[in-house]
Amino acid sequence: MYKLYFFLLCAMLCTSCSKKYKIEGTSSVSMLDGKMLFIKIPVGDKLVNIDSAEVIHGLFEMQGKVDSTVLASLYMDDECIMPLVIEPGHIDIQIDNAGITIKGTPLNDCFNDFVVQKNSLDDRAYEVEREESRMIMDGKDLQTVHQEIQKKRDEIATEMNQLAKTFIQDNYENVLGPGLFIMLGNSMPYPFMTPLMQEIIDAAPEAFKNNYMVKEYVSVARENMSHAPLH
Repeated sequence: MYKLYFFLLCAMLCTSCSKKYKIEGTSSVSMLDGKMLFIKIPVGDKLVNIDSAEVIHGLFEMQGKVDSTVLASLYMDDECIMPLVIEPGHIDIQIDNAGITIKGTPLNDCFNDFVVQKNSLDDRAYEVEREESRMIMDGKDLQTVHQEIQKKRDEIATEMNQLAKTFIQDNYENVLGPGLFIMLGNSMPYPFMTPLMQEIIDAAPEAFKNNYMVKEYVSVARENMSHAPLH
């Protein structure tokens, strides 16, 4: 009887200590039916599949255990379609023609809020470019058009930089901060330290600076800059 209670207790403890995630997704995009979706995480310099699911009648599901919270990527075949955080809890993914929404757990909710704000700025940037075309077609003075449009571009760029900086600083201590920092770096042709990235690094705690991805990026970027020609 003692052994039975002992094994029951062990089973209960293991269940309570395990960190499980469950992903439930819906898609209203018919072309995704029959497609395979993969969750990939960085391991060293490679991406490793940790889960997968087929989209069947607009539905897909994945579940498993995590030893620690990790920033991953959702792939369709070989194409990355969205970053997400694999953390304990229920993760809800919705795919439609307007885009992808990933919510349900604290860090995914946080990242989704950032994406919504960034998309709003992207829409404003697109409208500025349309406005420039309309002004030119209306025959307005080109110098005036350039001055007005450039001012609006600069305003949006400043807001973009502030949004990214604030988000990273608010998330220095979790996977989102380093993750977005690397995304900023990956948006450039080669590793390079922009003034914004340098400002983020200068204010960062040691834990952020010592994150292996951040540390590697900064090292390569500074090496590249040391060989860049002076103007």
